[in-house]
Amino acid sequence: MHPEFPQEGIIHLNHAAVGPWPRRTEEAVCQFARDNVVHGSRDYLQWLKRIDATRELARILIGATSAEDIAFVKNTSEALSMVAFGLDWQPGDNVVFPAHEFPSNRVVWLAAAERFGIEAREIDIGEEPERDLLAACDGRTRLVATSAVRYDSGMRIDVQALGAELRSRSVLFCVDAIQHLGALPFDAPGCHADFVMADGHKWMLAPEGIGVFYVNPESRERLTLQEYGWNMLAHAGDFSNLGIRPASNARRFEPGSPNMLGIHALHASLSLLLEVGLENIDHEIREHWLHLEEGLRAQDCRILTPRARRAGIITFRPPVEDLDALYARLQARGVLCAQRGGGIRFAPHFYLTREQIEQALEALGEAIRETRAIPVR
Repeated sequence: MHPEFPQEGIIHLNHAAVGPWPRRTEEAVCQFARDNVVHGSRDYLQWLKRIDATRELARILIGATSAEDIAFVKNTSEALSMVAFGLDWQPGDNVVFPAHEFPSNRVVWLAAAERFGIEAREIDIGEEPERDLLAACDGRTRLVATSAVRYDSGMRIDVQALGAELRSRSVLFCVDAIQHLGALPFDAPGCHADFVMADGHKWMLAPEGIGVFYVNPESRERLTLQEYGWNMLAHAGDFSNLGIRPASNARRFEPGSPNMLGIHALHASLSLLLEVGLENIDHEIREHWLHLEEGLRAQDCRILTPRARRAGIITFRPPVEDLDALYARLQARGVLCAQRGGGIRFAPHFYLTREQIEQALEALGEAIRETRAIPVR
């Protein structure tokens, strides 16, 4: 058992939904709470330094050039909304995004289309999603938005190839990286992304309620601010200054008091990921993925995730009719997973052992046999 993850009675294969905290994150949260109880705000200046340190860790995770390109947000949806309702859309503009995206990366574009009178192009994608998305673009395409990794099938989009072509066409690029960050290395400048966002509570192993938002400095002032407050001002902290000029960096997207507790937790979780190394994490997840694939095929499961486009998710269709019953049996055995994309979704992180993967496959085999033995009503 990994020392940072002393889990009991479970095999956590649900990191694409809500991941567990490592031990150091628990300790960071408890220590921060204790400091508040005992010392109040005495160490607030130290807390501000922790914000800066966490911003730097997030910069490394996203591959940004500068920590000034990183803002902290409540969640992915908030950052997507800042983009969707911050751009100066013009009549005749359109936004292109894949069909069947997670709702957060769908409803914002439909709502923007309704508010600004633009066209929302929801595109069915196939084995070459980059080609399909580019084919839907024309001279009035203002922005293309996509997940870096599909939440249902686990298919990874080649954001570098897609971003390079969009940059050559002067089309903005928005990447929902919630199923990517923490599982694989990411290079925001390399994929020519204008906007990248992700919650911390999945592969980053942090709590819900804290996320990261990367904004390319070239695109920063393209977004009209929708929220104002003391913290996003250029002179934050100088409360007698009556000006309203926003900060020149990504802090302009942080209007009010920071989620200090969430930032302390995120700092601890990211410190573990970067300590292990993103390349090492990618390698371990790949080994788990391939082992699961082999074991699933041996149980006559149909793999729905393309191997050539794998990330951390492996979605499969087991050989049973009653998927709900099978899912319930897996959960009852402590194999934490999800029903997505017409199948069962496993999402293993780096710290799991080969033995745990084997135990999960054994539990699946038992659940399949039990589910087959009960007639479907």
